[in-house]
Amino acid sequence: MAPPAPLLTMTRITKSFPGVRALDGVDLDVEPGEVHCLLGQNGAGKSTLIKVLAGAHQPDEGEIRWQGEAVRLHTPVAAMRLGIATIYQELDLVEHLSVTENIFLGNEVATRGFIRARDARTRAADLMSRLGHPEIHPDVLVGALSAAGAQIVSMARALSHDVRLIVMDEPSAALDPDEVDNLFRIVGGLTAEGVAVVYISHRLEEIRRIGDRVSVLKDGRVAAGGLPARDTPTRDLVALMTGRDVQYAFPARPGAGPPTQAPPPVLRAEGLTRAGEFAPLDLELRPGEIVGLAGLVGSGRSEILETLSGARRPTAGRVVVDGEPVPPGNVTAAVRAGIGLAPEERKSQALLMLESVTRNVSVSALSRFSRGGWLDRGGERAAARARTRELALHPDDPDRDVRTLSGGNQQKVVLARWLLRECRVLLLDEPTRGVDVGARTELYTVIRRLADSGVAVLLVSSEVPEVLGLADRVLVLREGRVVHTAPAPELDEHRVLDLVMEGSPSC
Repeated sequence: MAPPAPLLTMTRITKSFPGVRALDGVDLDVEPGEVHCLLGQNGAGKSTLIKVLAGAHQPDEGEIRWQGEAVRLHTPVAAMRLGIATIYQELDLVEHLSVTENIFLGNEVATRGFIRARDARTRAADLMSRLGHPEIHPDVLVGALSAAGAQIVSMARALSHDVRLIVMDEPSAALDPDEVDNLFRIVGGLTAEGVAVVYISHRLEEIRRIGDRVSVLKDGRVAAGGLPARDTPTRDLVALMTGRDVQYAFPARPGAGPPTQAPPPVLRAEGLTRAGEFAPLDLELRPGEIVGLAGLVGSGRSEILETLSGARRPTAGRVVVDGEPVPPGNVTAAVRAGIGLAPEERKSQALLMLESVTRNVSVSALSRFSRGGWLDRGGERAAARARTRELALHPDDPDRDVRTLSGGNQQKVVLARWLLRECRVLLLDEPTRGVDVGARTELYTVIRRLADSGVAVLLVSSEVPEVLGLADRVLVLREGRVVHTAPAPELDEHRVLDLVMEGSPSC
């Protein structure tokens, strides 16, 4: 007897956009109950491929077969009716609607046109319990949830349908280690029921833990397909992704050199507090220093950065830059004082996705290009291009819409903005989230170069090796409190995780 057909077969899929061939004859097959991982640098074609699978893009050429039958996925609804659900990295949730309303949006629990609100809430609560989060109430607004909570709601929406295949795009990016373990438990339960998962991640250790097979995309083509996820050497996977043998290396810290007097701090936080988020914080940042904040999601890391940047108003305490207090809860005043923030959610919080690279870089310094009420567009464009060239933006096109750039290059645009503004203090919240191996190395080099030029950097990352490899000094947070401070070379990942989980004060 012939073997059963794969659940999904995509053959010679091609998709072009103006000036870009995003997919060039891509093949992919997925078996029932397997976790098939997709690897590739930003811009390799992963996002375009899953949008074709989700019905959001129509391929120019190629064939899609579902359980052996040729199908055309004209719309996302058509894909969902087949049993294909997609959870994008940038979650498509409506913040002012409740958990229940988001889960059943477009798929309302109704009879004869009347919504059965009570039944919907009950089903939403059941889904939250199935996902290991019964504490997420069905009636809470999604906008009030953490990034991790919103991710769980997005997963619940996928599971509210009769799914046979779930596509997960960087699902662990906003999760702490415990949440990742819960995610893998959920995936294991789904595959045990015969549901297939296409899993996209830049974290190779996750591929080892959860994957059955892995396919690698490069420049819109399949560099390798269906490799054993647990047995293929990391060096081989990285070489397939990048076309070269890349090591996970951080730029060297400046040498110690002869003893010199430390420069005065450019920024001081004195007793800075936000009730219910983080305890009184005393912090000094010196020119040329990279300080890392290590802690779990919910430990107060992002809240500290947002309070320093003026996006949140402190309950007590103050922020001082170059000896001058910065008005609390005032982003404009913080920017004028020389503080720049690259937030965790760059697409929704930092970038104007429908605007050009030039406008995204210049937006914090437009007054510099204003002449008698008119905007000097030539000067604006030239200044933006100079800053993006310093960061090796690819492609080198200041007129390109920022939404068409890869994640790593979008992050460079955010950094270029603060280069143009000549900020003294740079706050980085998850700067490499959703960024591939090669682009990470470039960003590490950029961040170290900024510090070497005299910028004080405060870095938040969920990846402990990243904090330890990039920072000069590390503050370990637990439940809003600093439980340990030390030079980065004196710490290792196990010590940091012990402190994060146990929280034993030692300063």
